[in-house]
Amino acid sequence: MPISCHVIHRGRSRGAAGDPGSVGLVLYGAHVSSAGGISSAIDRAQELGCTAVQIFTQSPRMWKPTAHADEQVERFRTRREEAGIEYVVCHALYLVNLASPDPEIHAKSVAAMRASLETAAAIGAEGVVFHVGSHLGAGLEAGLALVVPALRELLELTNDRLWLLLENSAGAGGTIGRSVDELGRILEQLDGHPRLGICLDSCHWWVSGVDVTSPDALDQALGELDESIGLDRLCCLHVNDAAAALASNRDRHASLGLGEMKDGLATFVAHPAFDGLPAILETRGPDGTYVGELAQLRELRKKGRRRLAARRRRKPA
Repeated sequence: MPISCHVIHRGRSRGAAGDPGSVGLVLYGAHVSSAGGISSAIDRAQELGCTAVQIFTQSPRMWKPTAHADEQVERFRTRREEAGIEYVVCHALYLVNLASPDPEIHAKSVAAMRASLETAAAIGAEGVVFHVGSHLGAGLEAGLALVVPALRELLELTNDRLWLLLENSAGAGGTIGRSVDELGRILEQLDGHPRLGICLDSCHWWVSGVDVTSPDALDQALGELDESIGLDRLCCLHVNDAAAALASNRDRHASLGLGEMKDGLATFVAHPAFDGLPAILETRGPDGTYVGELAQLRELRKKGRRRLAARRRRKPA
């Protein structure tokens, strides 16, 4: 039985899917730049008033890892404590494809993931989130035959603080992780490894066919996730609006309120199953910053909690 992300990071428990639970809080965060030294990400997160942060540990579109100076690593840890950042997640390279049938790409992907995990451990991060990748037409089984051994090796670099987090995909082409069932297959083949968690992206779930703006549809989807994977493995949220239609399988993010979901995202961010989780923004606002987006995120959660309370009052006793 895995140790819950909540036990490790927040020491709190969540209600079951669909249970309104307590009002609770989420940790508000954004994906910020680490240009100028990895510790500068904490400075930027503090300026935004974040309590969580996501970073790249190197250029997301280059294989070559960044060598971080010891003083930058130490300053990251120190500044994090000073800034009150409760959760740090590192996002792996976009180039990573653990399911690639190309031996060179597969080897580079494993090496890049290893570098991300080593840096994440050095700075004291809680998670490394990544896209599993695409089997490129070889089929799911062929893809999993490559993914599972690679993850088994990479999970050796995790610890009680640092988890590896599978992100759900938008479902285009041969991408793996488009459904709870596919994510569950990976966990099952890794014998339910105790440090393998899930990062849920609202945009990806929407375009893969889950209407996260509908309370009933979201309750059902989270119930399926709880049954197949377990809510105790849910460690992080990516909150993005979608510039593509429901079930379109098109991975196109939009700024909050400017996509297909609009204020329907309030249902997603306010769900009690997410209480205590870091909610990370990945799409800046029209002004090129996260300032307005973070304010909107807080308002969406308040609006969603009011709707949830009203929904409870309407239910027959």
